[in-house]
Amino acid sequence: MGTLLEANKMTKRFGGLVAVSELTFSIERESIVSIIGPNGAGKTTFFNCITGFYEIDEGTVFFDGQSIVGKTTDQITKLGIARTYQNIRLFSNMSTFENILVGMEPQLKSTWLGALFGTRNTRKEEKEAAIEADRLLEFVGLRGKGDVLARNLPYGDQRRLEIGRALAGKPKLLLLDEPTAGMNPRETAETTEFIKRLRDDLGTTILLIEHDMRVVMGISEDITVLDYGKQIAKGKPAEIQSNPEVIEAYLGRGAAASATIEVS
Repeated sequence: MGTLLEANKMTKRFGGLVAVSELTFSIERESIVSIIGPNGAGKTTFFNCITGFYEIDEGTVFFDGQSIVGKTTDQITKLGIARTYQNIRLFSNMSTFENILVGMEPQLKSTWLGALFGTRNTRKEEKEAAIEADRLLEFVGLRGKGDVLARNLPYGDQRRLEIGRALAGKPKLLLLDEPTAGMNPRETAETTEFIKRLRDDLGTTILLIEHDMRVVMGISEDITVLDYGKQIAKGKPAEIQSNPEVIEAYLGRGAAASATIEVS
Protein backbone atom coordinates (compact mmCIF):
# COMPACT_ATOMS: atom_id res chain seq x y z
CA MET A 1 0.00 0.00 0.00
CA GLY A 2 3.01 2.29 0.28
CA THR A 3 4.59 4.20 3.14
CA LEU A 4 2.34 6.63 5.03
CA LEU A 5 4.74 7.98 7.67
CA GLU A 6 8.52 8.04 7.50
CA ALA A 7 10.96 9.50 10.00
CA ASN A 8 14.67 9.61 9.24
CA LYS A 9 17.29 10.13 11.96
CA MET A 10 14.79 11.94 14.18
CA THR A 11 16.43 13.40 17.29
CA LYS A 12 14.82 15.22 20.21
CA ARG A 13 16.78 16.63 23.11
CA PHE A 14 15.73 18.16 26.41
CA GLY A 15 18.85 19.95 27.55
CA GLY A 16 21.47 17.26 28.01
CA LEU A 17 18.92 14.43 27.79
CA VAL A 18 18.49 12.80 24.39
CA ALA A 19 14.92 11.47 24.51
CA VAL A 20 14.88 10.25 20.90
CA SER A 21 18.19 9.56 19.19
CA GLU A 22 18.56 9.34 15.38
CA LEU A 23 15.42 7.25 15.09
CA THR A 24 14.53 5.98 11.63
CA PHE A 25 10.99 4.63 11.41
CA SER A 26 8.30 4.00 8.82
CA ILE A 27 4.77 2.63 8.76
CA GLU A 28 2.88 1.26 5.78
CA ARG A 29 -0.66 2.30 4.94
CA GLU A 30 -3.48 0.29 6.52
CA SER A 31 -1.15 -1.58 8.86
CA ILE A 32 -1.14 -2.03 12.64
CA VAL A 33 2.26 -1.36 14.19
CA SER A 34 3.30 -1.21 17.84
CA ILE A 35 6.09 0.68 19.57
CA ILE A 36 7.24 -0.91 22.80
CA GLY A 37 10.05 -0.43 25.29
CA PRO A 38 10.74 0.09 28.99
CA ASN A 39 9.54 3.21 30.79
CA GLY A 40 11.52 6.23 29.65
CA ALA A 41 12.41 4.66 26.30
CA GLY A 42 11.13 7.67 24.35
CA LYS A 43 7.86 6.24 23.05
CA THR A 44 5.52 9.08 24.01
CA THR A 45 8.17 11.65 23.06
CA PHE A 46 8.14 10.09 19.60
CA PHE A 47 4.35 10.52 19.44
CA ASN A 48 4.68 14.12 20.58
CA CYS A 49 7.22 14.82 17.83
CA ILE A 50 4.99 13.31 15.14
CA THR A 51 1.96 15.33 16.25
CA GLY A 52 3.76 18.66 16.60
CA PHE A 53 3.75 18.98 20.38
CA TYR A 54 7.54 18.92 20.24
CA GLU A 55 9.72 20.26 17.46
CA ILE A 56 12.51 17.88 16.56
CA ASP A 57 16.13 19.00 16.76
CA GLU A 58 17.44 16.93 13.86
CA GLY A 59 16.13 14.68 11.13
CA THR A 60 13.11 14.60 8.84
CA VAL A 61 9.51 13.43 9.14
CA PHE A 62 7.30 12.92 6.10
CA PHE A 63 3.59 12.11 6.25
CA ASP A 64 1.75 11.10 3.10
CA GLY A 65 4.66 12.46 1.06
CA GLN A 66 4.77 15.86 2.79
CA SER A 67 7.24 17.14 5.37
CA ILE A 68 5.58 17.90 8.70
CA VAL A 69 8.66 19.26 10.47
CA GLY A 70 7.84 22.68 11.92
CA LYS A 71 4.09 22.35 11.40
CA THR A 72 1.73 23.11 14.28
CA THR A 73 -0.48 20.52 15.94
CA ASP A 74 -3.63 21.78 14.21
CA GLN A 75 -1.93 21.74 10.80
CA ILE A 76 -0.80 18.16 11.37
CA THR A 77 -4.28 17.15 12.51
CA LYS A 78 -5.79 18.59 9.34
CA LEU A 79 -3.31 16.56 7.26
CA GLY A 80 -4.70 13.38 8.82
CA ILE A 81 -2.93 12.43 12.06
CA ALA A 82 -4.95 11.99 15.25
CA ARG A 83 -4.09 10.59 18.65
CA THR A 84 -5.30 9.48 22.05
CA TYR A 85 -3.43 9.81 25.34
CA GLN A 86 -2.17 7.52 28.08
CA ASN A 87 -4.25 9.52 30.55
CA ILE A 88 -7.72 10.05 29.10
CA ARG A 89 -8.28 13.65 28.00
CA LEU A 90 -11.97 14.16 27.39
CA PHE A 91 -14.07 17.25 27.94
CA SER A 92 -15.59 15.79 31.08
CA ASN A 93 -18.41 18.33 31.46
CA MET A 94 -19.55 17.91 27.87
CA SER A 95 -21.75 15.14 26.54
CA THR A 96 -20.39 12.28 24.48
CA PHE A 97 -22.11 13.78 21.43
CA GLU A 98 -20.44 17.15 22.02
CA ASN A 99 -17.03 15.51 22.46
CA ILE A 100 -17.40 13.91 19.03
CA LEU A 101 -18.38 17.27 17.49
CA VAL A 102 -15.23 18.84 18.95
CA GLY A 103 -13.17 16.20 17.16
CA MET A 104 -14.73 17.22 13.84
CA GLU A 105 -13.58 20.83 14.10
CA PRO A 106 -10.42 20.48 11.96
CA GLN A 107 -12.53 19.23 9.03
CA LEU A 108 -15.36 21.79 9.24
CA LYS A 109 -15.41 24.65 6.75
CA SER A 110 -17.93 27.02 8.32
CA THR A 111 -16.64 30.34 9.65
CA TRP A 112 -17.69 32.19 12.78
CA LEU A 113 -19.62 34.60 10.55
CA GLY A 114 -21.54 31.70 9.09
CA ALA A 115 -22.39 30.50 12.57
CA LEU A 116 -23.37 34.01 13.69
CA PHE A 117 -25.77 34.57 10.80
CA GLY A 118 -26.89 30.97 10.40
CA THR A 119 -26.10 30.73 6.71
CA ARG A 120 -27.48 27.90 4.62
CA ASN A 121 -24.06 26.26 4.19
CA THR A 122 -23.45 26.42 7.93
CA ARG A 123 -26.83 24.88 8.75
CA LYS A 124 -26.20 22.13 6.22
CA GLU A 125 -22.77 21.37 7.65
CA GLU A 126 -24.13 21.31 11.21
CA LYS A 127 -26.82 18.81 10.18
CA GLU A 128 -24.27 16.59 8.44
CA ALA A 129 -21.96 16.80 11.46
CA ALA A 130 -24.76 15.69 13.78
CA ILE A 131 -25.53 12.69 11.57
CA GLU A 132 -21.85 11.75 11.45
CA ALA A 133 -21.52 12.13 15.23
CA ASP A 134 -24.40 9.71 15.78
CA ARG A 135 -22.80 7.27 13.33
CA LEU A 136 -19.46 7.42 15.13
CA LEU A 137 -21.07 6.92 18.53
CA GLU A 138 -22.72 3.78 17.21
CA PHE A 139 -19.45 2.59 15.63
CA VAL A 140 -17.53 2.91 18.91
CA GLY A 141 -20.29 1.18 20.87
CA LEU A 142 -21.88 4.21 22.53
CA ARG A 143 -25.23 4.21 20.77
CA GLY A 144 -27.92 5.82 22.91
CA LYS A 145 -25.38 7.54 25.17
CA GLY A 146 -25.06 10.80 23.27
CA ASP A 147 -26.53 12.87 26.10
CA VAL A 148 -24.40 11.30 28.84
CA LEU A 149 -21.67 13.51 30.27
CA ALA A 150 -18.24 12.12 29.46
CA ARG A 151 -17.27 12.01 33.14
CA ASN A 152 -20.22 9.71 33.90
CA LEU A 153 -19.20 7.03 31.41
CA PRO A 154 -17.53 3.81 32.65
CA TYR A 155 -13.77 3.73 32.14
CA GLY A 156 -13.89 1.49 29.08
CA ASP A 157 -16.51 3.69 27.42
CA GLN A 158 -14.38 6.76 28.08
CA ARG A 159 -11.55 5.09 26.19
CA ARG A 160 -13.90 4.35 23.31
CA LEU A 161 -15.18 7.91 23.30
CA GLU A 162 -11.64 9.27 23.12
CA ILE A 163 -10.98 7.06 20.10
CA GLY A 164 -14.30 8.16 18.58
CA ARG A 165 -13.36 11.81 19.01
CA ALA A 166 -10.03 11.13 17.29
CA LEU A 167 -11.84 9.36 14.43
CA ALA A 168 -14.14 12.35 13.99
CA GLY A 169 -11.29 14.19 12.28
CA LYS A 170 -11.13 11.41 9.65
CA PRO A 171 -7.46 10.57 10.23
CA LYS A 172 -5.34 8.50 7.91
CA LEU A 173 -3.05 7.65 10.84
CA LEU A 174 -4.30 7.07 14.38
CA LEU A 175 -1.82 7.06 17.27
CA LEU A 176 -3.03 5.16 20.33
CA ASP A 177 -1.08 5.69 23.56
CA GLU A 178 -1.69 2.67 25.82
CA PRO A 179 -5.32 2.15 24.76
CA THR A 180 -5.88 -0.79 27.16
CA ALA A 181 -4.22 0.76 30.23
CA GLY A 182 -6.29 0.17 33.36
CA MET A 183 -8.69 -2.25 31.69
CA ASN A 184 -9.78 -5.62 32.97
CA PRO A 185 -9.23 -8.71 30.74
CA ARG A 186 -12.70 -8.51 29.15
CA GLU A 187 -12.34 -4.82 28.33
CA THR A 188 -8.85 -5.43 26.97
CA ALA A 189 -10.06 -8.19 24.66
CA GLU A 190 -12.95 -6.02 23.42
CA THR A 191 -10.67 -3.05 22.81
CA THR A 192 -8.18 -5.22 20.93
CA GLU A 193 -10.89 -6.42 18.56
CA PHE A 194 -12.17 -2.85 18.23
CA ILE A 195 -8.73 -1.62 17.16
CA LYS A 196 -8.66 -4.30 14.46
CA ARG A 197 -12.02 -3.01 13.21
CA LEU A 198 -10.61 0.50 12.89
CA ARG A 199 -8.19 -0.81 10.30
CA ASP A 200 -10.39 -3.42 8.67
CA ASP A 201 -13.61 -1.36 8.43
CA LEU A 202 -12.24 2.18 8.05
CA GLY A 203 -8.85 1.59 6.45
CA THR A 204 -7.18 3.59 9.22
CA THR A 205 -3.47 3.00 9.79
CA ILE A 206 -2.81 2.28 13.48
CA LEU A 207 0.34 3.03 15.46
CA LEU A 208 0.15 2.17 19.13
CA ILE A 209 2.19 2.29 22.30
CA GLU A 210 1.21 -0.58 24.55
CA HIS A 211 2.66 -2.32 27.62
CA ASP A 212 0.35 -5.34 27.56
CA MET A 213 2.40 -7.88 25.61
CA ARG A 214 -0.63 -10.05 24.92
CA VAL A 215 -2.20 -7.14 23.07
CA VAL A 216 1.04 -6.24 21.27
CA MET A 217 1.79 -9.77 20.10
CA GLY A 218 -1.82 -10.48 19.19
CA ILE A 219 -2.58 -7.38 17.14
CA SER A 220 0.68 -6.11 15.63
CA GLU A 221 1.90 -6.84 12.14
CA ASP A 222 5.22 -5.20 12.96
CA ILE A 223 6.88 -4.06 16.19
CA THR A 224 9.56 -1.45 16.85
CA VAL A 225 11.39 -1.55 20.18
CA LEU A 226 12.94 1.55 21.74
CA ASP A 227 15.38 1.79 24.63
CA TYR A 228 16.88 5.07 25.81
CA GLY A 229 15.51 6.77 22.72
CA LYS A 230 17.14 4.40 20.25
CA GLN A 231 15.68 1.63 18.14
CA ILE A 232 17.10 -1.68 19.32
CA ALA A 233 14.89 -4.03 17.34
CA LYS A 234 12.25 -4.15 14.61
CA GLY A 235 10.38 -7.14 13.28
CA LYS A 236 7.42 -9.49 13.46
CA PRO A 237 5.96 -10.42 16.88
CA ALA A 238 7.66 -13.83 17.03
CA GLU A 239 11.04 -12.27 16.24
CA ILE A 240 10.66 -9.58 18.89
CA GLN A 241 9.46 -11.99 21.56
CA SER A 242 12.71 -13.97 21.44
CA ASN A 243 15.13 -11.14 20.61
CA PRO A 244 17.99 -11.10 23.18
CA GLU A 245 18.41 -7.31 23.09
CA VAL A 246 14.71 -6.78 23.74
CA ILE A 247 14.65 -9.27 26.60
CA GLU A 248 17.71 -7.64 28.14
CA ALA A 249 16.06 -4.21 27.92
CA TYR A 250 13.00 -5.50 29.78
CA LEU A 251 14.48 -8.07 32.16
CA GLY A 252 18.08 -6.97 32.60
CA ARG A 253 21.48 -8.26 31.57
CA GLY A 254 21.86 -12.02 31.82
CA ALA A 255 18.18 -12.81 31.26
CA ALA A 256 18.35 -12.95 27.47
CA ALA A 257 20.18 -16.27 27.31
CA SER A 258 17.29 -18.34 28.59
CA ALA A 259 14.12 -16.24 28.41
CA THR A 260 11.42 -14.93 26.11
CA ILE A 261 9.00 -12.10 26.74
CA GLU A 262 6.02 -13.52 28.61
CA VAL A 263 2.75 -12.97 26.77
CA SER A 264 0.41 -15.52 28.37
